[in-house]
Amino acid sequence: MSKAMIIDGMRVPYTDEKNILAVIRNAGIDLPTFCYHSELSIYGACRMCSVEDQRGNIIASCSERPKDGMVVSTNTRRVQKYRKTILELLLSNHDKDCTSCEITGKCQLQSLALRYGVKKSRFENNFQEKEIDNSSPSIVRNPNKCIKCGDCVMVCEDVQGVGALGFAHRGSEVEITPAFGRKLAESNCVNCGQCRIVCPTGAITIKNDTQRVWDAIFDDNTKVVAQIAPAVRVALGEEFGLPAGTMTLGKMVAAMRKMGVEQIFDTAIAADLTVREESGEFLSKFTKGQGLPLFTSCCPAWVKFVENKYPEFVQNLSTARSPQQIFGSVYKEIENANRENEDKRKPFLISVMPCTAKKEEITRPEFTKNGVPDVDVVITTQELAIMIKEMGVNFADLEEDSMDMPFGVASGAGIIFGNTGGVTEAVLRDVASDKFDKIELEILFENVRGLEEVKEATVSIDGAEIRMAVIHGLKNADMILKEIKEGKRHYDLIEVMACRGGCISGGGQPVNKTPAKQTRQDRAAGLYSVDRKKKLKRSKDNYVMNELYEGILKDNEHIMHIHR
Repeated sequence: MSKAMIIDGMRVPYTDEKNILAVIRNAGIDLPTFCYHSELSIYGACRMCSVEDQRGNIIASCSERPKDGMVVSTNTRRVQKYRKTILELLLSNHDKDCTSCEITGKCQLQSLALRYGVKKSRFENNFQEKEIDNSSPSIVRNPNKCIKCGDCVMVCEDVQGVGALGFAHRGSEVEITPAFGRKLAESNCVNCGQCRIVCPTGAITIKNDTQRVWDAIFDDNTKVVAQIAPAVRVALGEEFGLPAGTMTLGKMVAAMRKMGVEQIFDTAIAADLTVREESGEFLSKFTKGQGLPLFTSCCPAWVKFVENKYPEFVQNLSTARSPQQIFGSVYKEIENANRENEDKRKPFLISVMPCTAKKEEITRPEFTKNGVPDVDVVITTQELAIMIKEMGVNFADLEEDSMDMPFGVASGAGIIFGNTGGVTEAVLRDVASDKFDKIELEILFENVRGLEEVKEATVSIDGAEIRMAVIHGLKNADMILKEIKEGKRHYDLIEVMACRGGCISGGGQPVNKTPAKQTRQDRAAGLYSVDRKKKLKRSKDNYVMNELYEGILKDNEHIMHIHR
């Protein structure tokens, strides 16, 4: 007979659920939480998920394991009063200027206060305004909105292995801050934005650059163009009520044209360029047996992680620029070559990215030429949604539009860059697809797909074995790097993405109520669905890319590389 709990008088069976909270949610009961996240370690600080057992004990359901026959109630008078008191205490020491908050309408504290009818606090207001940390190019840390739930600390340490944030002081003086009270930009933060994803309030938000975009659009002396990353197109729809994974590229292009963006291109064509450059670099190093393993360099949070923590591996990073930066350098090179045209306006390139770390990437000196950045501004998926809502257009009713040529053509390999394993598969399509039959290739590709934290594959090409690893989550990368240093693991090619699932889970993506793992699966499926419909499967078959190599890039391939 299966095990079961009695929850609010209902018999609820369970199997391997790790806590009572999971069993309660399986029963369709939306138990409130602040500090609990299903993919993080259990902290048990907020107590909002407390329930009452049959003996009248109040217990935190997130930290209590289910027991067969256990009886709990989720909505007794005592539990309800307990939750309201917690909310009142939080509000008594919280900046309540909600109208100007970046996440008003999405704040968990705000929604729970409304749900439980807590409109004012009985407790003395002890709020003392603290300085807002705007030092990071990627995220803003507002301690006045922080409820000390600890989610940001746990994701930074448990998932990313960075530890840029931690608890300081004790009791009522406790606060979350970088070590020694430093600014975020002075810490070892890698700008991945995963702290922002789990933050239930407006304490950590994306640095909003939408006004810079509007200013450029309204400037008659500026020509505004944009590139859109693959992962954005399967997540933006969530901000407008569409399921995760819904392909919205056509509507996105239409919306951006209404804003006043003149030309809109696909970053995926730059991903095709990255594949060609990275593949060539890898094969050269593999043939010589030097500089291995080669690490992919598409993820700026990963690059910064290596620079901060493992400088001895910096030379193993591919010299190929990320797709964002390749597009920026190629586009600006073409603009410079065409300066004699009648259009004398200054080009202004916007990147629409799923990633907060991309905001930091464009500020790096190697991506600036004569004082002019290759990419002028990065806005995230969330920021684009803000701009679309600001215009007042009905996103769902927009007629789809297409991207501009020549940078509107991309292969399926370029599209799947947004998923963990996508870069590796794209490289394999180029270097191995002529060596194996269809079934063998499908088996090979399956080895690098999926959401396992570390995936391994070995492929034999012309008698040589290539050992590959695909990693997402920086703490996993940290573990692998340590084992490589100790001689316990050996690879030739390693793909690393800082965020779980890859770019589809970037710090600039929408956050919804669907469990994070399911959202990742849906977004990944959306990109693979786009790939299946593409006639061009391999980067090297992209005819536009090949024309670039015959034209502007013929004697100019150096603009797609950096020297570390």
